[in-house]
Parts: sequence; structure tokens; C-alpha cells
Amino acid sequence: MRPTPAMSRPRKAIRHRVLILGDQLDARSSALEDFDPVRDRILMVEAPGEAAHVWSAKPRIAVFLAAMRHFARALESRGWPVDYLALGTHPHAAIEAALADVLARDPPERVVAVEPGEWRLEQSIARVATEAGVPLAWREDRHFLVSRREFAAWARGYRQLRMESFYRRMRKLTGVLMQDGEPAGGAWNFDARNRESYGREGPRDIAAVPRFAPDRITRDALEAVERHFPGHPGDLAAFAWPVTREDALDALEAFVRERLPAFGRHQDAMWTGEETLNHSLLSVAMNLKLLDPREVIAAAELAWREGRAGIESVEGFVRQVLGWREFIRGIYWLDMPGLREANHFGHARPLPAWYWTGDTRMACMREAVGQTLRTGYAHHIQRLMVTGQFALLAEVDPKAVADWYLAVYADAVEWAELPNVAGMALYADGGRFTSKPYVASGAYIDRMSDYCRHCAYRPKVAAGPKACPVTTLYWHFLARHEEAFAAHPRTALMIRNLRRMEPGAREAVSLWAGRVLESLDTL
Repeated sequence: MRPTPAMSRPRKAIRHRVLILGDQLDARSSALEDFDPVRDRILMVEAPGEAAHVWSAKPRIAVFLAAMRHFARALESRGWPVDYLALGTHPHAAIEAALADVLARDPPERVVAVEPGEWRLEQSIARVATEAGVPLAWREDRHFLVSRREFAAWARGYRQLRMESFYRRMRKLTGVLMQDGEPAGGAWNFDARNRESYGREGPRDIAAVPRFAPDRITRDALEAVERHFPGHPGDLAAFAWPVTREDALDALEAFVRERLPAFGRHQDAMWTGEETLNHSLLSVAMNLKLLDPREVIAAAELAWREGRAGIESVEGFVRQVLGWREFIRGIYWLDMPGLREANHFGHARPLPAWYWTGDTRMACMREAVGQTLRTGYAHHIQRLMVTGQFALLAEVDPKAVADWYLAVYADAVEWAELPNVAGMALYADGGRFTSKPYVASGAYIDRMSDYCRHCAYRPKVAAGPKACPVTTLYWHFLARHEEAFAAHPRTALMIRNLRRMEPGAREAVSLWAGRVLESLDTL
């Protein structure tokens, strides 16, 4: 994508300067609904500071740049004027600095923008507009089914916020997977049927995820990433994400046709060398706004109604989109900026270095981190119960963990990433919307994957050179918080199991855990 020439060339006074951010690539955006190509101009900025705000991996940077460049080209094809500031064509590290410069040189009557997906950007953009003396009109992000205001109003009615209550309300309001006022299939969720492992034989007949060969625009974006961010982690050799609306629709169709029918039963399972299994991988396109959640939900529901996919799979997938995705976005805006500082357990250890390389003897971490750095993707259980729970058990500073998740995943935008990490994976918010910390010993990973077969450690061993670090730190974590967890109905059983240990075994685990925590970088 070439920068728009002659930004300084005299032109008629601008009515609306429409700012479009990298995760707002929605042709039906509220910011564009009254766009006048004669009086209005669009501004899009490739800001190197956004890739350095956290040490972003190359696949994540490339997804944003490639998708932005394609979107700008699509807008220009309508005859709409786009000022596109590409990397290397302007001196500004930050989006807000570029905006301030544009407003100073060519002030419009008004800046128009959709609500950002990040509290930091909302604050800084508003500050720039105020300092420039230009009115700023924030427009609602209609990509979501529930507005920030509507979610806040719902939340005021509950002492404890739980996704299940929100999800059932959304089902009733939208009529999705409902029959005569009752949930389709006779239940609101089918979690109990959707937690199976693949067993000793492993997965079979997994349909390949469609790969989208980079076109010239995408290849130019990949080259720009390599040129401007050579020291960043990750690899672009396998880059094949959908970065256009057309490719995103093809990805949706392929998932519903080929992988949705088998999605539910094994959605929590993991397997060595199987990076995608039957997951959708649609979160990248959705978080860029190339896909609307309504069309995603509708496609899945239609597959059930036409008998092409079972209710367990379809409900499990719909719950992720209609339930969890909308819920977690509402939580983010309710709890910012305090959520960024949340640290319920007071953890302060640095992130182990191998989170950036995958170079560890722990097979589960090697597999999850390795594929993340190669592709920018890992599914929800790999994120929650492998990389996330290890960081919790290892007492890593929640800010460092959140920064890593925001940096390495191609679908990472802060409204989605931070509540999932701080609230779900790390319990750093003290249970704002979860009823207990999500922790388990290595036995859970062994049950849900084949990782432990390829590991230097043994999942059932809690102390000694062959001890699984996850298992060691799991028991250590319970012991550290024994009193509080014993009094909690959701964790009391874990403490009863802890108390069945012989005193000598508990002491051995405690001593070994101290060694593990002091040598995290060398595990």
C-alpha cells in the first residue's frame, strides 16, 4: 500500500476526518455510514509504536498491516479519499502523534471514529482532539451485539457477573438456538459432552484449515514487517491468514462445512503436531471486523437447522461468539483501567525467557508456545490450561503475562485479551467473573493430550528431577493458599486432596517447588 501523496497539498476544507484503526476494518462501520467523498477524508496509520507497545510477534503485526492495506484499497476503489500513512513514510511512532500532525496541518470540522478496542487509545485520541481544538464524535461499535452501555446496565443487576447468565439472556433476546421459547436440544449448554480427549489413537480425519496464499499487497506487508521489525519474535514463512473480507467469508464457509460438525466433542483436546484440529480460527477475521458475529452465528445455526451439524457442536461454538466474546468485551470496559493493574495474588516473577522461543523441555509448553510463535495461533485450552495456568502457578507478574498474550497472538486486541488473561487464566482480578482459579496438575494435560508422552518430565511425579513442573507448582500453589481455598466451595475438594498427602511428601514438594521457581528459565 502506497502512502497517499501530497498530504500538504491545498484542498477544500474537510468536514469529517474519519479515523479508522487497524481492528476496525468494517465496510459497514458506523464511522462511514454518512461518508461524503467530496467533503470527508479517511485517515489510516501504520504506527510502529503499536508493534513496540508490547514486543509484538511478526505474524500479529503482519495480519494487521496486510488487512489494513487491503481495506484501504477497497475504500479507494469506491472513490473514497484515503490518507494512508504507511511504515517508513512518516516520522510518527504513535497513531495519536500522526493524528495530531494531520489535524494541525489540515484541520477538519470534526474527527469521527468508532469506539476503539483499547482504553489507552480511546484516552489518547480524545486528548489529541481536545488539544487540537477539533470536536471528536465517538460512534458506537455496531459490530457487537451488545453496546458498552447496554452491558453496563445488565451488569448492575447482578452481585456476581457470570457468563452463563449473560449468555442465556442473549439467547432469549436474539432467538438464537431457541425453539418455542426453550433452548434447542433441551439444554442451555452441552459442556458435559464437549470435553473428551482423543484417547490413545489421536485425532483422525481432521479437515485442513484453508490457507490463503499472500497476494502482492500481503507480500509487501510481510516484507515491511521483516524490514521494520527484524528483531521481533515469530516467523512469517507459514503466513496464510485471511486478510480480506472475501477470504474471511471463504474461511467461515469452510469451517461450517468441514470442521463444525466435529468441533464440539473434542474442543478442549490437544495433540502434538495438530495446530488447528476442528477449531474455527475465525477470531482473527472477527477481531479485525472482516466478519460480523451475526453472520458467523447465523451460519452455524443454519448448519444445525439443516442437519449438517449436531447441537453439541453448534451450541459450543455459538456460546464462544454470542456468549463469551460479547461478555468479555463488556467486562473489559467495565473494569478498565483498573484491570490492567489487577494482581490478586501479588505475583511478581518475570516471564520465563522460553515464552519467547519455545525452547523448554516441557513438551506441553514447547508445543503451545512453538506453534504460537510460528503461526500466531493456539486454541483456548492451550492458552488457558497450558501457557496461562503455568504462568499463574509460576507466580509470574500478570502484566508481563498479559503483554505476552497481546504480543504473540494474531487475534489479540486488548478488549479480548486482557480480561481473558487477567480474569480467566490468572485470576488476577480475584474472581470478578470466575468462581475459582483454573488450575490443575499435569494429569489434566496428560488426559487431554499426548504431550506428556513426549516430555522429559512425568505428570504424576511431584518432586525430584523427573517431576512435572506443572504438578509440582500446582500442589505448591494450593499449599500457599490453603486456608482461603479450603473455605471456598469450588476449591475445597482440591484442598482435601492436598491434605491427604503425607507430611513428608508435602515437605518434599515444597522444597522442590522452591527449586523450580528459582530456575524457571531452565526448565
